[in-house]
Amino acid sequence: MAEPTPSPLAVLFLGNRARPAARLLALMIVTALTEGIGLILLVPLVASLDGSALPGALGGLRALLPHSLAALLALFVVLIALRAGLVLARRIAAERFQFDTVDLLRARLWSALLHCEWRELVRLRRSESAATLITDIDRVGSGLSQFLALVSMVVTLAGTGLAALVVSPILAVTIGLAGVLVLAAYAGMRRRAARLGQTWTEANAAVHAGFDQGLASLRVLKSLGREDLAKVEAGRSIDRLRGAQLAFVADHGRGQAALQIGGAVAMAALVWFAAAPLALGASQILPMAAVLARAVPLLGLVQDTWVNWSHNRPALDATLALIARAEASREAMPSGVAPPELHTAIRVEDASLLYAGEDRPALDRVNATIPARGVTAIVGPSGAGKSTLADLIDGLLAPDGGRVWIDDVVLEGPLRIAWRNRVAYVQQDPVMLAASLRDNLRWAAPEADDTRLTAVLAEAAADFALALPQGLDTMLGDGGRTLSGGERQRLMLARALLRDPALLILDEATSALDAESEARIAQAVARLGQRMAVVVIGHRGALLALADRTISLDRGRIAADDGQTGAL
Repeated sequence: MAEPTPSPLAVLFLGNRARPAARLLALMIVTALTEGIGLILLVPLVASLDGSALPGALGGLRALLPHSLAALLALFVVLIALRAGLVLARRIAAERFQFDTVDLLRARLWSALLHCEWRELVRLRRSESAATLITDIDRVGSGLSQFLALVSMVVTLAGTGLAALVVSPILAVTIGLAGVLVLAAYAGMRRRAARLGQTWTEANAAVHAGFDQGLASLRVLKSLGREDLAKVEAGRSIDRLRGAQLAFVADHGRGQAALQIGGAVAMAALVWFAAAPLALGASQILPMAAVLARAVPLLGLVQDTWVNWSHNRPALDATLALIARAEASREAMPSGVAPPELHTAIRVEDASLLYAGEDRPALDRVNATIPARGVTAIVGPSGAGKSTLADLIDGLLAPDGGRVWIDDVVLEGPLRIAWRNRVAYVQQDPVMLAASLRDNLRWAAPEADDTRLTAVLAEAAADFALALPQGLDTMLGDGGRTLSGGERQRLMLARALLRDPALLILDEATSALDAESEARIAQAVARLGQRMAVVVIGHRGALLALADRTISLDRGRIAADDGQTGAL
């Protein structure tokens, strides 16, 4: 039997969060008790002023309390000071709990995405993941703040209710029933807040997606003269987002106004009821009036925070859903597993792979051999399966059927993950940090010294970098924008070589470069092919001309393989 899925609140408050949650709840309870005691203390204070006897169950307090007004007032001040200290401690504990929980949630999501199987990652929209990591988790923090405030106020109301029971049981019960009815009447508003919160989450994801796509397409947008259209489309997404926010604010505001008016009417009616039909004395009416003056705004705040929590709850649901999805596809990280050694060839044997939601397999019974030395080209039209085949041989993907061999070892389980430590990958778009040249290179091998960095720069025909103004300490700017495209790609090749790979994959790595830059990289690759397996993915160019063999794919099948007879 499958284990029941824990509720979102259980995820936030159980596990390693249980102890700080318990401490916070204890502070809330003690703070509420001090407030209740303070309200009860008003009764003997008023009785001392008019000389009346303490009513009902409070009569027994006379022997426990000081008799002079000055002493009673001093006790009251001490109690208020104690409560102020407890409120401060509670606030700090609540903020720490909120920050720690949100930080742990964000770290858990990031870790889940980092360790997720590649097949699942390619199905996730990058913009949605970014929206969840940044905006949705911030909304979780806001919602958690509202929830903690809600719990605190409910506990405070409970303490106030206990004080009211001591002062006048009949009024306390009447006030309590009225409060329950008010909260029940606002159930519809809380449901609407949840729906608007879901709309907000979806609209925010759409805004992130639009800007993410727009930033990636700025060159194309400007070349086509579509700046105004992109602006209009972004405006529509933002309007939807703001519409959801304003609808919530308006609905929320109407509810607050109704609650304030209703609270004033209820307070006036209850005071009249206590003074006329019940004929209670001042020593009971005044403390009860204080109870009402405290309880009515608290009730409004309970409703207010409850609605805000309902509005932010969809962000928590979305975050936990993404975490669950990524963790369900978590890779089994190798522990003490050495990567297989490549001496002869990488062999793909009857490999098939179908992505979820697709009708046609990305690869269909593919057989291919990649020699341990030399340059192998994988070519074919867009969608032919070139990158998928590369992802099989570099260990990012496991085939649905068939096998991948490294010499005589099947690439599966922990070995597949370990094999990635012997693979280097250079893609079309260079990934560079806004950091120094040294830091960019050492991203692949943090332990590499300057001697090693200088060697790989020469090997990748990137020794131009040593002539930069500050050498290895030169800051490259955001995305390496201070360099040309060819220079960036040669630095990416140098970084890849720091891994001392057995397999180097160049995925359209020179497709956007000028002829001179491509020729320089081609010369470097020709030398590298003498000591490692180099796989070049592309449509044309100098790198393909270097290939010792060419594998042609079409619609997921081998169309031609000039190094393998009978591959069709």
